[in-house]
Amino acid sequence: VPGVATQWKSNDNRIWTFTLRDNAKWADGTPVTAQDFVYSWQRLVDPKTLSPFAWFAALAGINNAQAIIDGKATPDQLGVTAVDAHTLKIQLDKPLPWFVNLTANFAFFPVQKANVESGKEWTKPGNLIGNGAYVLKDRVVNEKLVVVPNTHYWDNAKTVLQKVTFLPINQESAATKRYLAGDIDITESFPKNMYQKLLKDIPGQVYTPPQLGTYYYAFNTQKGPTADQRVRLALSMTIDRRLMTEKVLGTGEKPAWHFTPDVTAGFTPEPSPFEQMSQEELNAQAKTLLSAAGYGPQKPLKLTLLYNTSENHQKIAIAVASMWKKNLGVDVKLQNQEWKTYIDSRNTGNFDVIRASWVGDYNEPSTFLTLLTSTHSGNISRFNNPAYDKVLAQASTENTVKARNADYNAAEKILMEQAPIAPIYQYTNGRLIKPWLKGYPINNPEDVAYSRTMYIVKH
Repeated sequence: VPGVATQWKSNDNRIWTFTLRDNAKWADGTPVTAQDFVYSWQRLVDPKTLSPFAWFAALAGINNAQAIIDGKATPDQLGVTAVDAHTLKIQLDKPLPWFVNLTANFAFFPVQKANVESGKEWTKPGNLIGNGAYVLKDRVVNEKLVVVPNTHYWDNAKTVLQKVTFLPINQESAATKRYLAGDIDITESFPKNMYQKLLKDIPGQVYTPPQLGTYYYAFNTQKGPTADQRVRLALSMTIDRRLMTEKVLGTGEKPAWHFTPDVTAGFTPEPSPFEQMSQEELNAQAKTLLSAAGYGPQKPLKLTLLYNTSENHQKIAIAVASMWKKNLGVDVKLQNQEWKTYIDSRNTGNFDVIRASWVGDYNEPSTFLTLLTSTHSGNISRFNNPAYDKVLAQASTENTVKARNADYNAAEKILMEQAPIAPIYQYTNGRLIKPWLKGYPINNPEDVAYSRTMYIVKH
């Protein structure tokens, strides 16, 4: 969908040329130029920036991105150049047919050089200069974030909402309570156990379409009992995904027999052996695996299951721990941590099993599968498998959807056998939306919604 760019082209899927609209402006009225993108993308990969999303430029295959991130090249060597004020040329390391999809990711949004270099307060309300439909008016940490229309936005005439307030509410039940009280027009989610009651109490306001995301548990593949592939596979097999989606969750989620969600464009999954077996058969094989790994009634497996604080995560953790105890005799210690502490534990590898999830950065299988390549910063499991890395590297060179799909299914087979993760369910995009809020894209796997497309009708 055109944004700052009005058109793009490539003859070989390796060198791309984007034409920028000549009426694109920053919030201060100055023009958005190709050089702004050059500056922003060089800044993204510059090690001095310490951007947590620098890897995305390398994933996109922009020439020299990985070398710059690794400190082996300088930012000005990045394969992006401004041909003129409104023409941006990008050179990739190799052909990538879906590169245009990646450019819509927020990691590639431009920042204004003068704004960034104005001082440490550049991101504060009144200082931050963006090029989107809204500007930041107010921000109170952990309380609210308020935006108002950017009068210099190229399509501002179509923006209807004159103020949008975002409320960071961690507890789903608290957000739902405020929604029912009329304080909120739309929620990010709602407690799963309230689904049936909400359907009854507020019909027409509860939405659960498929989302481009997978809820999973990651196993520590480098230390502790889960360093043993047999243990990981046994634990994964014993998670009753059918029961989880039908009874524990019950809001339209699908069992995850593979990491990549079914709604992902360009992915046709091959039937999983797990899916074709009954849960009783899976449990029996899991017991055999765990016994071979040296665990049993005389020596029960003991491990810690870590999740970040949330009612939904807690409910799932309790259910999984019960399955492991009942079917394998595993002694599970449940541990919940607030987000920052949880992230620290995740980053340092201080866990046996950890709750995780991934919502695609773009609609193509590689956004999920590359996450488990050996050099990826999002590889929570520390999974290191040369065959897996090789098949995904091969997928990125394929020119047809059919060939890539074959590679992606080969990668999924490795994940199933090695079990660095246990995919549990495919997300639905649970939302409560007031009947007077219009313009929200309901069937939207990527869960991308823009305030500028929404409006409120009289009520």
